[in-house]
Amino acid sequence: MPETARPEPHTPNSLGFNKKPQDTRVVVAMSGGVDSSVVAALLHEEGYDVVGVTLQLYDYSAALAKKGACCAGQDIYDARRVAETRGFPHYVLDYESNFRQEVIDDFAESYIRGETPIPCVRCNQTVKFRDLMKVAQDLKADCLATGHYIRRCAGVGGMHAEMHRAVDDGKDQSYFLFATTPEQLEFLRFPLGGWSKAETRRHAENLGLINAEKPDSQDICFVPGGDYAKVVRKLRPEAQKPGEIVHVDGRVLGRHEGILGYTIGQRKGLGIGGGHTDDNAPFYVVALDPAQNQVIVGPKESLARNILHIKDCNWLDDATGTDSGVTVELKFRSTMKPVAATVTRTGPGTATITLKDAQYGIAPGQAAVCYHGTRLIGGGWIAATDNAALPLAA
Repeated sequence: MPETARPEPHTPNSLGFNKKPQDTRVVVAMSGGVDSSVVAALLHEEGYDVVGVTLQLYDYSAALAKKGACCAGQDIYDARRVAETRGFPHYVLDYESNFRQEVIDDFAESYIRGETPIPCVRCNQTVKFRDLMKVAQDLKADCLATGHYIRRCAGVGGMHAEMHRAVDDGKDQSYFLFATTPEQLEFLRFPLGGWSKAETRRHAENLGLINAEKPDSQDICFVPGGDYAKVVRKLRPEAQKPGEIVHVDGRVLGRHEGILGYTIGQRKGLGIGGGHTDDNAPFYVVALDPAQNQVIVGPKESLARNILHIKDCNWLDDATGTDSGVTVELKFRSTMKPVAATVTRTGPGTATITLKDAQYGIAPGQAAVCYHGTRLIGGGWIAATDNAALPLAA
């Protein structure tokens, strides 16, 4: 009998699958910006079975102007034109209700609780990854690709995939993706993590994309002009409740028109004037007390914090999620340089982070994101802060 022909083995393609690009279906999340457009166009050029998907999300600024939804205009048009020009299918999905509930309402409630929310993390955590990933799986895709600047690396010895900071520090988006679960990371791909923004622009020009010179968005998509308080006042009118501005020593220094107009670490625009100290030193917002409707202010040293209590933790490194006293580098703002810290697990989904040196302006509601070198190992949401030497819980 003739010998049965053996199937021709395949080496991994550029997305890590052991099959030809044309046999690999990739759903690309297309926002209408240049980054995701380049991802979709280049993968299609490589021969992948590309399907572009754009989510129509609720845009508060558009709602104010009664113009409809975010991405209903130029962004959807740009994404659709890229797909049409390059020759791959493109779909627009109405996710306004999901976005309103998961991101915008959470944003408003967080401010009312006296927190400093990060809606971009919530959006990635819910609508973009959880919901869009299900769409990709329903479309029988092998993976979901995005235009985020972050590197996904194969785990050592066949272990789970790892997430690393982007090569371009100025564009790195790892902080906003800390809540990505190990299961999601197995399905996700980030082709731009090894590029600079300039490289992406060059590829967009070479591909002749209509949005090659489209500027990056600088604001949260539903916050017009960065005026967060205006958004919250519109969504929750009851939040604009006057109250007292109180010094950390208990003195009442003035009045405010609603705590949502203040953030931890704020120095300017407090509305209390000078003359409250002998040297007329500036005051900073140290804490917000929604229960008493008070803004607590004090000197800069009263902002110092070296202990963070975090909740809703997500770990991409097994040791950090189970062991105590794990040394990490920590970021509590996306643009800051990581600082030395130690993570101690305190319960299911909770942990305490002890900073080597006290830091300033840490606020509940922010994300505490941990790294080992360039590797993102996870983090959690800051629920409260303390100073071990001067216990001033925020």
